Amino acid sequence: MERASQDLMHEHEAILFSLKVLEEICNMVESRKDVLIKDITDLIDFLKLFADKCHHGKEEGFLFPALKEAGIPADNGPIAVMLAEHTMGRDFIRQMQESTTDKAFRKDEFGKSARGYISLMRAHIQKENNVLFPMGDAKLSDAKQRELIESFEKFEEDVIGKGKHEELHKQLHEFNSKYLK
Repeated sequence: MERASQDLMHEHEAILFSLKVLEEICNMVESRKDVLIKDITDLIDFLKLFADKCHHGKEEGFLFPALKEAGIPADNGPIAVMLAEHTMGRDFIRQMQESTTDKAFRKDEFGKSARGYISLMRAHIQKENNVLFPMGDAKLSDAKQRELIESFEKFEEDVIGKGKHEELHKQLHEFNSKYLK
């Protein structure tokens, strides 16, 4: 990959796929079909680790500071919007997790927070792919792009562990077989 945005957009594809799975789980829950709570908690764990810790970690720790340094406003521009939406996403994930405790599965709370997360993240990804990333690509030098990609790779290995990224993609394929095919 030549640009940091390409790596992030590739991850967006996996996140969007996970949102399709989450949406199907919501549909099943709402129509009173059986869904294993373990599958729901595994998907929530995927979102926490892949979408938030790994993906948003790359953006918040490396891309956004580089964009700010390149002249894109951080306090009241697109970066501020993205950061606010990351926080909102974390709140939705927390709410989903709280609705799936060992004591009870609160279907209505789960559905409301899951649907909120799906809507938020789909719009968020559109903004990043179509506004923020093209802005950044226009401002960041090739050398800075290479530096970001190297930082992303090291971050993945340090934060989520070697081979974990591939394991998470395997988990998505399992969800696909179970819920979307």
